Amino acid sequence: MEEGMSMTPEVQRYWQQFTEQQQLSPNLQPTEIYSFGNTEQMANELSRLVVSGQKTATTSAIELYEPDEHVPQVGDYNVILDGRDRPVAITKTIMCTIVKYDQVDAEHAFLEGEGDRTLDYWRSAHEPFFKAEYAEAGQVITPTIACLCERFEVVTGRRELR
Repeated sequence: MEEGMSMTPEVQRYWQQFTEQQQLSPNLQPTEIYSFGNTEQMANELSRLVVSGQKTATTSAIELYEPDEHVPQVGDYNVILDGRDRPVAITKTIMCTIVKYDQVDAEHAFLEGEGDRTLDYWRSAHEPFFKAEYAEAGQVITPTIACLCERFEVVTGRRELR
C-alpha cells in the first residue's frame, strides 16, 4: 500500500466536499491518503472494488510500520486514490484486529473482495506481496507474522473511475 501521499488540490476539494456534506469540522483532516497495492494497475483494480462496496477490508504487516508511521485505528477517515493518485472514495475504519498470518480467516478474505474471495486466493495474493515487503525490510515472512486486519466502510458517494 502506498501511503503518505500529499493533499493535492483535487484531494483537498474532494475532502472539503465530504466534510461539508457530513457536517464535520472544517479542521478535520484525513488520517491517511493512499492507494492500495504497489502498481498503478493494482491500485485501479482495488480502488474499483472499494468504490463498488465489494472490498471492505485490508491487511497489513504490523511489524513493518515505521516507529513514526500511523497504525490504522477505529474511527480513521482515509482518502483512497486510484492508480493515478485521484481520489475515488473516503473510508472510515470500523474494526482493527491483529492476528497471525496463518490465522487470517475466510471471512476476512471474503471482505477483502479480491479474486474469488476465498482464503486460498487471499493467501496466493498476499504471500508474494508480504514476501516482497519483508525482503525490502531485510526480513523473512513466517506463517506467524502479525497482520493488522482492518475493516472499513465507504462513507462517500461512489465515483466512477475513468
